[in-house]
Amino acid sequence: MRRVLESSGREVSRIGWGGMPLSLPPRPGPKEAVALVREGLALGVDFIDTADVYCRDDHDLGHNERLFAEALRGHPGRGEVLVATKGGLRRPGGAWVEAGRPEALRAACERSLVALEVEQIALYQLHAPDPEVPFADSVGTLFQLQREGKIAHVGLSNVSAEELAEALALGPVVSVQNQLHPLDLTALEDGVLRACEQAGVTFIAYSPVGGRHDREAVLAHPALVRAGAQLGVGPGTVALAWLLTLSPNLVAIPGASRIETLRASLAARDLALPAEITATLDRAFDAPRGRR
Repeated sequence: MRRVLESSGREVSRIGWGGMPLSLPPRPGPKEAVALVREGLALGVDFIDTADVYCRDDHDLGHNERLFAEALRGHPGRGEVLVATKGGLRRPGGAWVEAGRPEALRAACERSLVALEVEQIALYQLHAPDPEVPFADSVGTLFQLQREGKIAHVGLSNVSAEELAEALALGPVVSVQNQLHPLDLTALEDGVLRACEQAGVTFIAYSPVGGRHDREAVLAHPALVRAGAQLGVGPGTVALAWLLTLSPNLVAIPGASRIETLRASLAARDLALPAEITATLDRAFDAPRGRR
């Protein structure tokens, strides 16, 4: 199952891989992580989402990007794998702090080019709006970097429908990456997913199985457990397959630090949910399908 990141001309599977768990504590060792990425590539992973701040702290910036670069080095299908990264945060003492000033974004992009071992970043995303910086200044910097050839396509993350509209007035945006999982459907309720559909912008769902905070609750949800038992798959696979039914513009990027988790996530690529199970899950999570 594949779709195009609108306006970019690149096709990717609707289940990608969020790299964060490979670099935040507790994290696997570098050799183990690189080996896992290579196993993922062998399973057909063709969309990887990383960020400069997927690391321990500011002294470890680029850790996640370097892991993927090492795993992809010499890979025969390297040109078929879209690697997206993000800039606009920093990690002092392990905290998450906005850093959306033009000079900070430019420096972050330059570091990411080195860490990823590329001359041009395929998709560069503003990690989050910085309340201390005019949004147009941050986004405008990304478009300037695009004009300079340092990035191919511009994306956004953690934005509202209004911020998407403001960015689109400045230039072409191909993706919006916000949190979306069965227990957090804010992106449906606040209109950003609908805005992406209307603008032909791909919506990238991060933490689609609950992330670090809600994963256990998602995997233990009775509706997902029952559906998984009926279909012969795990509840996480069902959760991902159900999210894909919410919009044809949606790509999900579950994280994984174990091959078993990655295999379970990728199984959702080919899992067609029966209509009755989809309807049951809609009711269980009060999905605002059709009410957007």
